[in-house]
Amino acid sequence: MPSAGVDAGDAGPAELPVTAAARRLPAVVAGLLRACHPEPVVAVTALVTALAAASGRGVRGCVLVAGAVLAGQLSVGWCNDRVDAARDLASGRRDKPLVTGAVGPRAVAVAAGSALALCVPLSLASGTAAGAAHLAGVAAAWGYNLGVKRTVLSWLPYAVGFGLLPAFVTLAFPGRPWPPAWSVAAGALLGVGAHVTNVLPDIDADLAAGVRGLPQRLGRRRARALAPVPLVAACAVLVFGPPGPAGAAGWAALAVTGVLAVLTAMPAAAGSHSRLPFLATLVTAATAVALLVLHGGSLVSAP
Repeated sequence: MPSAGVDAGDAGPAELPVTAAARRLPAVVAGLLRACHPEPVVAVTALVTALAAASGRGVRGCVLVAGAVLAGQLSVGWCNDRVDAARDLASGRRDKPLVTGAVGPRAVAVAAGSALALCVPLSLASGTAAGAAHLAGVAAAWGYNLGVKRTVLSWLPYAVGFGLLPAFVTLAFPGRPWPPAWSVAAGALLGVGAHVTNVLPDIDADLAAGVRGLPQRLGRRRARALAPVPLVAACAVLVFGPPGPAGAAGWAALAVTGVLAVLTAMPAAAGSHSRLPFLATLVTAATAVALLVLHGGSLVSAP
């Protein structure tokens, strides 16, 4: 029988605390908002919605895209925290609502399943082909949470998920055009860079917990050197891939990302745990995202 404050049937390798306040609806909502990884949820939703708008989708189409991506990202975030709850508890992650008892494990599991169920009709509302592309990306993200992140293929779900985002946008247009190869390649590279960047601050803790994805296997130093490579490559693809000249903005983006790549790979003066490499890769990723949105109008018209 579970101890007091733990939902029956939700006990794992270590029992998760649930405070009395977490059983009240406002507290449950607040805890779920913190547990969904709100920053990446908002960032990815905004990115894909902006890409849809830049490609020529109307207001209704952009709203459908935003709803589908939001539901998918919420499901992925809640799934991640629920799957990792016992590990987070063992490592004392006080920034996690499931560890502090701010929300119960059952509530997070139900929220993840509900968001995933809602994601299906919202994705298919943009068309069968577009919806299938988005749902394949969401499935890849769930696969990452459920075990792929512990393998040498930890980068693959990110590459698949981000690489299919342009397809989710373009396949909704008449004739269901596949996006140009440069956009898919740039999305995949952006995803791989996001993966390495995301785990950089937690590599040591991940290794201690037995998580051995590709960045963890490389170690902090080599992962730090690797992080900017796919992001700079994504920028290069976005500068030279679309039709027309690179332009001043493209060359400026390459110059900025090149400098940031050097800063990321260099040993940090503040020591191996400096956040400079992490922050530099975030700026590089933001530059690549800006270039992708800038060329959104070429997604459908490009050969």
